[in-house]
Amino acid sequence: MRLCVVGAAGAFGIKHLDAIANIPEATVTSVVGTKPDVIKALAEERGIPHYCTDLAEALARDDVDGVILATPTQMHASQAIQCLEAGKHVMVEIPMADNIEDARKLVEVQQRTGLVAMSGQTRRFNPSHQWIHNKVQAGELKIQQMDVQTYFFRRTNTNAKGQARSWTDHLLWHHACHTVDLFQYQTGETTSKVQALQGPIHPDLGIAMDMSIGMKVPGGAICTLSLSFNNDGPFGTFFRYICDNGTYLARYDDLYDGKENKIDLTGVAVSDNGIELQDREFIAAVIEGREPNSSVAQVLPAMETLHQLEQLLNAE
Repeated sequence: MRLCVVGAAGAFGIKHLDAIANIPEATVTSVVGTKPDVIKALAEERGIPHYCTDLAEALARDDVDGVILATPTQMHASQAIQCLEAGKHVMVEIPMADNIEDARKLVEVQQRTGLVAMSGQTRRFNPSHQWIHNKVQAGELKIQQMDVQTYFFRRTNTNAKGQARSWTDHLLWHHACHTVDLFQYQTGETTSKVQALQGPIHPDLGIAMDMSIGMKVPGGAICTLSLSFNNDGPFGTFFRYICDNGTYLARYDDLYDGKENKIDLTGVAVSDNGIELQDREFIAAVIEGREPNSSVAQVLPAMETLHQLEQLLNAE
């Protein structure tokens, strides 16, 4: 499979390039970026035959079968639709949209074209969360509560590499999207009750810097999610699974029991890297002609929940 990575020079674009390098069934034939000199240097460094600053140029190429979008959030839905309309399969990084209308439109276009369109819900693919999912599916665990902390220190517009960027991140539509989707995926249910609170709006960034979200599914499991851009300490997202048969702590690709004993995840997946596993699923779905795990249609219920939460926050 021949891939184009858009936003290739950014923090997650690089992660995808590194991941694809480990997947024999795929190769990168084109990269797209906003800065001509930067994207040219990246293409030359990686031995990628084509580079440009215009997505349409890459989509017009015969040697591009699919596209991975690692671009600013507000561009995700429109660019994903552009890829599908051009006849290309697409994986769009989380979130697939930053509003419910665009999310619904993206699903409609995917269904009309019949192409693979996948949302980058990496948590579904981290071996730590896969281990939990497998246990739940086998009836060995029942989730009673997920207690999740998503903490960063971002009072300026910087990316995961600490570099300045031109767009503003969002606690709800980006970072909460991970947990909202994962909670519904792990429980196998759609939320039936939600609640939300947010702190003051930042005077320059125009977003809430602190947020608290609560969710419940019909089966009784609840999720408590705390998010902050004000946290001056270890950053990232940390998941505590409180189950009927054990407590588990998931930190990205690693998993521990409630007493901090590391759990051996050997054999859970072919890689211990969630981004690579996500990319492998996208590529395999295209090659096998099937719906991928984390398709835009599967993720739409999480976007509906985010919409409900946004309405609550706007009503404060």
